[in-house]
Amino acid sequence: MSDKAKIWGSTLAAAAAIVGALFAVEGGFVNDPKDPGGATNHGITEKVARDHGYQGSMEQLPKEVAVDIYSQDYINEPGFNRVIAISPAVGHKLVDAGVNAGAGRASRWFQEALNQLNRGGQDYPMLTVDGQLGPRTLAAYQALERKRGRAKACEMVLKLVDVQQGAHYMRLGMPTFVVGWVDHRLGNVPLARCAETVAGGGQ
Repeated sequence: MSDKAKIWGSTLAAAAAIVGALFAVEGGFVNDPKDPGGATNHGITEKVARDHGYQGSMEQLPKEVAVDIYSQDYINEPGFNRVIAISPAVGHKLVDAGVNAGAGRASRWFQEALNQLNRGGQDYPMLTVDGQLGPRTLAAYQALERKRGRAKACEMVLKLVDVQQGAHYMRLGMPTFVVGWVDHRLGNVPLARCAETVAGGGQ
């Protein structure tokens, strides 16, 4: 098997592990009248499920449908699969934040974190914070890794994304949910995972 094929296979395995962690956090069916997302199962809102063609009961939403939606909307489409291939820990954080707060918002938090860590453009060019995770954003993260080291770059990005996510919660005016969000969504990717590669080993 070629190195490229091994990386691809390891990236898929890492993405599958992230989806498994999402299921554990999101739980099963809920329909809290205070939640603007409405009826939700496996973390998938009814609107998202309908947009993907699912017409059945939300209480009976199959896990397989949720896996497909996670893979399409929260891993591949926003480009988080490419981040997973570089840093599984950062990729996990972006996928989880994307499910919780929107993939575009998670991408902007990532870009903003990278801008804050480039010493005013000395280490790599400033990014346009547009939520479009393309080659320039990936190159910026890889430049940060070269400058700070693999583990330290990951640690700093995780911390800054958490800071932005926490500030987002405080602005929402939804105090009923803040305790759960803070408990389960901030610091949820251990910094110790920053040495991981897609092959499961440290550098």
